[in-house]
Amino acid sequence: MSNNIRNFCIIAHIDHGKSTLADRFLELTNTVEKRKMKEQLLDQMDLERERGITIKLQPVRMDYNGYVLNLIDTPGHVDFTYEVSRSLAAVEGTILLVDATQGIQAQTLANYHLAKDQNLTIIPVINKIDLPSARIEELKSELVNLLKCENNEILMVSGKTGLGVAELLETIIKKIPSPAGKFEKPLQALIFDSVYDDYKGVVAYARIMNGNIKAGDKIHLISTSVASEILEVGYFKPQLIKSHELKDGEIGYIVTGLKDLSACKVGDTIIDQKNISQKLSLCLPGYKEIKPMVFAGIFCKEGVEYYELREGLQKIKLTDASLFFEPENSPVLGPGFRCGFLGLLHLEIIQERLKREYELDLIVTTPSVAYQVKSKNGENIIIHSPQELPNQNEIIEILEPWVRVDIITPKEFLGGLMSLMTEKRGIYLTTDYFSNDSDRIILHYEMPLSSILTNFYDKLKSASSGYGSLNYEIIGYRACEVERLDILVAEELVDSLSLMVYKDEAYRVARKIVESLKNVLARAMFEIKIQAVLGYQIQNKNKGGKVIASERIAPLRKDVTGYLYGGDVTRKMKLLEKQKKGKKKMKALGRGRVDIPTEAYLAVLKR
Repeated sequence: MSNNIRNFCIIAHIDHGKSTLADRFLELTNTVEKRKMKEQLLDQMDLERERGITIKLQPVRMDYNGYVLNLIDTPGHVDFTYEVSRSLAAVEGTILLVDATQGIQAQTLANYHLAKDQNLTIIPVINKIDLPSARIEELKSELVNLLKCENNEILMVSGKTGLGVAELLETIIKKIPSPAGKFEKPLQALIFDSVYDDYKGVVAYARIMNGNIKAGDKIHLISTSVASEILEVGYFKPQLIKSHELKDGEIGYIVTGLKDLSACKVGDTIIDQKNISQKLSLCLPGYKEIKPMVFAGIFCKEGVEYYELREGLQKIKLTDASLFFEPENSPVLGPGFRCGFLGLLHLEIIQERLKREYELDLIVTTPSVAYQVKSKNGENIIIHSPQELPNQNEIIEILEPWVRVDIITPKEFLGGLMSLMTEKRGIYLTTDYFSNDSDRIILHYEMPLSSILTNFYDKLKSASSGYGSLNYEIIGYRACEVERLDILVAEELVDSLSLMVYKDEAYRVARKIVESLKNVLARAMFEIKIQAVLGYQIQNKNKGGKVIASERIAPLRKDVTGYLYGGDVTRKMKLLEKQKKGKKKMKALGRGRVDIPTEAYLAVLKR
């Protein structure tokens, strides 16, 4: 019977203590032996531990007082909202965790609405109550106003000390309903995640809605129309523990016997092969899959590492279905990949994993959004980089993605934040207040996604003295006036620094970039010209476009006349002329190329 099962997850803003609270659950339920316990146990990657953030959702099964508690630990950063939506689709209830010192943040609010839309039971919990700066009464008032709940329904815990954790587990058992599935009904299993194991093949993380599944069963995946035979089933402790079967209401893993991860899509429904004729009625409603909206090119500094890069991306894709990549060949950087990410943090994580796990020396181009281009021949082209932009005379209109932005901030920073949003082309919608006695407000804006890519988060934190928090969601495409801006260093196009700019901001952006590059690039034995160009044509350098900003880095000069101690001035002039010819020859032979450091790309991002 599934009456003793409770499926739930923890949702919160980043760094509000989800993983620490999960650690206390594991200790209290004796799921993990004390000698094996460590901080952030459910965070499997080294990067997650170092940064103190959760990147991948992680399920675990706990046995407590005769009940089976299936917990899914979720990420808190806005870039990984898709992980949260997947977790919520597999459970009946959720813990809404709020930091007692930081209060309700933008991602807390966004995750709350995700849970509410799925009609889940929501248990409000205030964490870190042991800290001296905890604002418990103020937060209670905000939560009562937001959730329309009673004051005594809000639980107080400390994930660090374990205070209140036992009471929280009892509340989960009492308030979250047991699964409504039936054992005798045909098999329906929702895939909420999948990974690739070198020995087992594709392993699906699934919630069994109805029926049961065991090794040897022949299954059918509805959306991909793939059939297979189950090799093994089991649950998470949090390591994989093999079991005889998985029944209705349970969460566990299924070794599908498949070798291609693309055949096992997240959100798909697994049914019994013999019920294939009923697949339309058995198909479970999935959830919205978020498509990548931030794109960047990834290239190797050494061309011979291309195959290692391809292998690295393929292996990461096996554990991260949201990563998109396709081959790209740059005239300047050579072969590489155009990659799509959920946001800048996602890009940073993938880049760091490639460097660490595969020891690759990478060049990552300036991130850009996906533009829609309406051409004169009637086609709608999606371009992911400035290099894909057609000639200006072939374009009718360019559209860019827009986002709805929610910013939570204390009232005192309202003026500074509104000025920032105006500077970033934001359109004001409304202002909401948490409660009558709260000093915090929610600003609602609409703005171009590209405005968020250029050090927006840093400026937001600066304008709000670190108190502001941000959440955004894509709302569609709108027309814009943009053009391609290219950067030339030593008269060579630096393809990875090309970017799309608004026409009315082109000069200001170009001026800022060339000044930043002048401060970053090292001096060489020859003069380095830095130029920002509109309308540059790679095929014909004689039609080099219009230079709208430039800087010059003076050459280093060896004192070739230092050893002279007199004589005719022509001796000195002869040595200087010889030095001048040598520098000219060095440049002509290509030995005068400038190595672009990583700091240069950051300078463009922080323009």
